[in-house]
Order: sequence, then structure tokens, then C-alpha cells
Amino acid sequence: MKSIEELNALRRASRKLVALRDGITGTETYKYHIMVCGGTGCTSSNSEKLIELLKAEVEAHGMQDIVKVVRTGCFGLCALGRIMIVYPEGVFYSRVEPEHIHEIFEGHIVGGNPVKKYVYSETLDEDGNVKPLTETDFYRKQVRVVLRNCGVIDPESLEEYVARDGYQALAKCLSEYTPAQVVSIVSQSGLRGRGGAGFPTGKKWSFVADGPKKYIVCNADEGDPGAFMDRSVLEGDPHCIIEAMAIAGYAVGADQGYVYVRAEYPIAVHRLRVAIDEARREGLLGRHILGSDFSFDLDIRLGAGAFVCGEETALMTSIEGKRGEPRTRPPFPAVKGLFGCPTAENNVETLANIPQIILRGADWFAEMGTEKSKGTKVFALGGKINHTGLVEIPMGTTLNEIVNEIGGGVPNGKKFKAAQTGGPSGGCIPASLIDTQVDYDNLISIGCMMGSGGLIIMDEDTCMVDMAKFFLEFTVDESCGKCTPCRVGVRRLLEKLDKITEGKGTLEDLDELEYLCNYIKQNSLCGLGQTAPNPVLATLRFFRDEYLAHIVNKKCPAGVCKALLSYTIDKDKCIGCGLCAKNCPAEAIVRTDYTAPGHKLASFEILSEKCVKCGVCMDNCKKIKAISKR
Repeated sequence: MKSIEELNALRRASRKLVALRDGITGTETYKYHIMVCGGTGCTSSNSEKLIELLKAEVEAHGMQDIVKVVRTGCFGLCALGRIMIVYPEGVFYSRVEPEHIHEIFEGHIVGGNPVKKYVYSETLDEDGNVKPLTETDFYRKQVRVVLRNCGVIDPESLEEYVARDGYQALAKCLSEYTPAQVVSIVSQSGLRGRGGAGFPTGKKWSFVADGPKKYIVCNADEGDPGAFMDRSVLEGDPHCIIEAMAIAGYAVGADQGYVYVRAEYPIAVHRLRVAIDEARREGLLGRHILGSDFSFDLDIRLGAGAFVCGEETALMTSIEGKRGEPRTRPPFPAVKGLFGCPTAENNVETLANIPQIILRGADWFAEMGTEKSKGTKVFALGGKINHTGLVEIPMGTTLNEIVNEIGGGVPNGKKFKAAQTGGPSGGCIPASLIDTQVDYDNLISIGCMMGSGGLIIMDEDTCMVDMAKFFLEFTVDESCGKCTPCRVGVRRLLEKLDKITEGKGTLEDLDELEYLCNYIKQNSLCGLGQTAPNPVLATLRFFRDEYLAHIVNKKCPAGVCKALLSYTIDKDKCIGCGLCAKNCPAEAIVRTDYTAPGHKLASFEILSEKCVKCGVCMDNCKKIKAISKR
């Protein structure tokens, strides 16, 4: 495309490709669109097989001109995968097995009647009629800005992206705004960085210094355990990131960009490469974009999975081909970044907001969220929650709404205990603060942080000391070792927690933990070390009683820490089946007959000195529940 007019012509011609999914009928090419989730979660469950079988059904029935099968991005409700949606009705089929395909195709596509036994129950009303997915608890309170195209378009089709206003924001910038005006719009919107620190995006762009060469960097090195927000955007809407980076390049005067994405995301990397090739072919990357004087191109750099490379200076060092280690700041990347040149760096989610801000205006974006935290936030909801998946909610939504309304509550009748935000860099929100509004400032005020958006839910069976130890183990493994406070200090923290969970801790250890945490936060070189103590400090603040139980009573209240557990058999419940003894790997369970009033009964006893506390005995006594741990 050599001009904006050609882009608009493509948009008009492509609208029919997505019309059914937007509820527009009468101009569509196909009668049915079958959207199959092609995100990592569903792909790992072999959703490709569903696509293969659907295409075979289409061919067998000679319906190539009637039915369009589309591999799309993540729908969000990962707990229900494998997922597919059939338009124009918008029928949501969940947990679809390959053997269901023929029946669904014959009944719905050929017969015109949705096969309701495979339809997600929450999308059926009392009369059995199908209702929109947006009316379910999971989606009702969501506002999709970043995820607007995920699950809606074919991520490997430039035409489908353009059909939903793709590249219109870039065209608007090139034709209507100066670079300074673009920076001003982003600043007025109140958009803050979604990578964790929450620094104002417009201000960061305005800091980019003058120079003959400047760069735009997209941080797609998403390394937090349980986080998959950025990956899902790249898998479901890669052109959005290309467009946003081009806009950023125009705003700051850069002509080259790099997307730094971890190699463990093969689907995201593949779709991003396809999208970059498409954009180059159509003149949306390269020289004189859309007939303007602006030139911009993109390349991908693969990361090897080092968590520290999520830190912007370590990321840039890695792009340069060196060992991924952070640099001292100042100078900041906006002054001296990639290859020593001024650089603007943002993460995937931050950039995904840019095109919509340009198209809809700063005021539209600023109306969402809270006074100091504008817009929406994407969370990867995981852990002890019924509806695991990807959610996008306005800033200021309460944790209670996220857990109990959107997430469907804690499974198996267990009580909500805490939510870990921000992964290894964050802290935990206890049940007593479940009505906290989730935004940057509220989380900081209670000793937590937003982080990139991982939200791990924990129930009453979670040991908070063990949880803090888990994140410290991760941080110890991922420390680059460049600075002593992080390299040595975090390992000392882990040793203290090991000591406590083994029942060898002292009250003095708690004071030393807090001292070490504060020292590491104040003296580490980069954000990895500066935030590594957060899980420890948060659990000490909100769950100090659990630390005291481990130290004073030598007990783990949640029954998690093996060294503090003991298994016992209730002889009044035991039926003498012997399954526990037969399956004990340590031969620590022996038969001990005993006499009850009028009866001689077979029973068993666990020898504590031989027990390895593996829990196999409890697994074999689930029905009778004669074995307990404490």
C-alpha cells in the first residue's frame, strides 16, 4: 500500500471477512465462521486436531464456500479449553474433544441447531436459548482494549486486522499529527507502563534525547511464573504491536525497532514473523510508509529465557549480543540505550493500548480506571480459582470482584487466603484486604505491586512461608550475579526460609530476615534484586503468625512443609484394608490389631521414624479418610 487511500480501500474490502463476528449480516462471504482457539494453552491440548477435523468435514460436505474455519488467538477462558465459537450465533463450545466434531458439525452447521450438550452451560438461559458470551460472569465486567482482537481475528491475516481498523491509528498520526502531538496525546491519556513499574508512557517518550539514531524496543520477555498476558497478545493480535511500535517510532524519531521475545514462545514468534513479513510486503514497514516521509522497520531478537532480561537495560545488552546483565543508571535508556543510542522501551501490553488511544482519543482512555491509574489491566488469573485464564478489567476493580465474580471463586469449598500479584517481584494481598481496588497506588500502599499482571490465587491449604520460599528459589536461580546484594543476599534469605520450614528457625531469624530484605532492596543494582524480597516482606507483614507457628510450635498450619508434618491413622475410622501399608514406599506402616468393645479389629500404625512424609498413604485412603496430617 503506497497511500492512506489504498489502506482505506483494503479496509472496506476486508470488512466482510469479519462481519459475522461483529454481528453484521448481509454482506458476509460465508454463512458460518468457526473460530478455534490457537493460543498456547489450547494448542498444547491439540486444538490443531479440531481444525484438521473441521476442515475435513467442510470438504466432505462440499461447504467450502459456506463455512470458514479460523485459527484464532486466546479467548481468555483457559479453564474450558479446547474452545471453539460458531458465528453468526456466537455459540460457545467448551472442552471440545475430537470425537465431538462430527456431531457438532452435523447438528449445528448442517442441521442448523447448536448441539447444546457441548455448549458452555453459562451461555444457555433457563429455556435453553443461547445467550452471548459477554453475559457470562467471566466476561460481564471485562472491558477489552488490549485483547479486543484476541479470539476475534485470524492473527496471520493482515486483511482481518485492517478490517477491524488496523493501521488506521498509524495513518492518522502520519496525516494529522506531528510527533510532538502524538506524545502529548499519549501523555494526556494517563497510560502508564504495564511492565510493572507504572511509569507514565508519554513522559518516557518525551525523555528520548535527540540523536542521529534512535530505537524502539518492545519487551516481550515475559518471565513471571504463571504470567502469559504478553504472549497471548502476540499470538492473537501481532499486527497491533507492529502498528504501535511504528507509532512510537514516529513520535520519538526512531527508524528501527526490535521485539525481544523469549524463544520459549514459538507460536508467538511464528505469528509475529508472519505479521512483520505481511506488513513489509504491503508497505506498512520500511521506507516512506503510506506515502509519507516516515520510515520504520522491525526485527525480532530471541531471548534464552533469562528472567533478568526483563529488566530494560539487561534486555538491551542482550540484543547487542552480550551477556544479559543490567547497567547502572543514569544514564537512562532514553538518553543512552540500545547500542548507546536514545531508546524508548515498552512492554507488549503497554504498546497494545496505543492504537486505540490514537483512534478514540486521550479522554476516552482516561475515563476508564481511577484518578492515577487510567485504562484497563490484563491479568493472567491462575492458582486456586475456578476460572483460570486471561482477563482484562478497568483499573480500580476490586480483588473481590476478580476472584469471586470473574474468577468464579475458590474451588472445592475452600476459603480464599491470599492473592500473589507481580510474581517474584510482587507481594500478597490477604483475605482481609479482598475489597482492595486493584491499581498501582493501592497495591503499593499495602506493600504489593502490580507487576506485569500475574495474579495467583491461594486457598487455605497454601503455606505462605513456603510460597515466599518458592519465589525466592526462582529469584536465586535467575539472578545474573553482577551485584553482591542480589547474588549473595537473596541466597541468604532463602537459607533463612529453608531453616524455618525445616523447624530449625529462631525468633532472631525473623529480625534478620527483615534487615536483609531492606538491605537488598536498597542496594541491588536492578529491579530484580530490588524487588526480590517483596514476597518475604509481604508474608511477614500479613502472615507473621504462620512464621511464628513454624518457629515456636514447630508446626506448618497449612500442612505443607514436610519436615514439620506427622501422619497418623485414626483407628476408629480405619477399616483394615491395608492399602496404605501395601503402597508405602518406605515400609513405614505396620499392622497393629487392637480390641474394641466386643471385637478384635485389624488396624495399622505409621512409624514416624521411618515415614518419609510423601503422602501416598493419604492418597490411598481418600474414601475412608482415616489418615490425617498435622
